[in-house]
Amino acid sequence: QVQLVESGGGSVQPGGSLRLSCSASGFPFNKYWMAWVRHDPRKGLEWIAGISMKADKFYYADSVKGRFAISRDNDKDMLFLEMTNIQREDSARYYCLRPSTVSQAMGTTPLREDEGYWGQGTQVTVSS
Repeated sequence: QVQLVESGGGSVQPGGSLRLSCSASGFPFNKYWMAWVRHDPRKGLEWIAGISMKADKFYYADSVKGRFAISRDNDKDMLFLEMTNIQREDSARYYCLRPSTVSQAMGTTPLREDEGYWGQGTQVTVSS
């Protein structure tokens, strides 16, 4: 079955960096667009980045553009999110997602929590 397991979250000071990882299994990883999303109870669910199958197309939410970078290693079935210049508003639970559609991966179609395949998430807390 499809499994997505995130790691790499934790506590970080404003301006700091983190690298989130997602290990994928149970499906042909290199044939799917992937995405990162985050959820904060005060702000709800937010798509933040998407990447094409061959890692030749990248899409970012304005809130993270220029600070976060999505990447993948198709040989190892891994998805990554490099987070730099982290701000307090980046505090959230981050999820690795295999969206149901390419447009969801690109951030042009709203996500639904009952669609696609989600990991269990990894918490990022920003505090000084």
